[in-house]
Amino acid sequence: MSPDTASSEQVPLDGLAERLVQRLRERSWSIATGESLTAGLVSSTIASVPGCSAVFRGAVVAYAPEVKTEVLNVPVELLRQGIVTEEVARALAQGARSRLGATVGIGTTGAAGPDDHDGMPVGTACIAVCSPWGERVRTVRVTGDRSQVRHAVTQAAMEAALEILEAGE
Repeated sequence: MSPDTASSEQVPLDGLAERLVQRLRERSWSIATGESLTAGLVSSTIASVPGCSAVFRGAVVAYAPEVKTEVLNVPVELLRQGIVTEEVARALAQGARSRLGATVGIGTTGAAGPDDHDGMPVGTACIAVCSPWGERVRTVRVTGDRSQVRHAVTQAAMEAALEILEAGE
């Protein structure tokens, strides 16, 4: 896994969320999130957009490993190999998509800090977006404090979702 460097410069997330909701509405698609690292920031950002109820199915904040397995069906074997992996991010996205009945699923996992997590340095995150048009799965590295890391990973996750939605235009 060779991580991309995500920007730790805080850009407003509301514009990305508005674009995301608009693209989903144009396709009559829906979205759900399975979030660990971002702890609901992706879903909260989407929910801040007026009219999001037309596309936003819901979210699961799965911090504890048993929530990942029991609620989002992440295989225990994946978690034993490490929680901060692209495979776990993909499983979170797929689980959210399946369990919440959405067209698109977003999954996030990583080390927000202040300490390394699961052998991964602070600022390492894996994001996944699963949709009928394919997947975007990547590892990103962000510098900054816990809040900046969560913000940057939320931004990267929404940008990945937009890549898929705008590729079909």
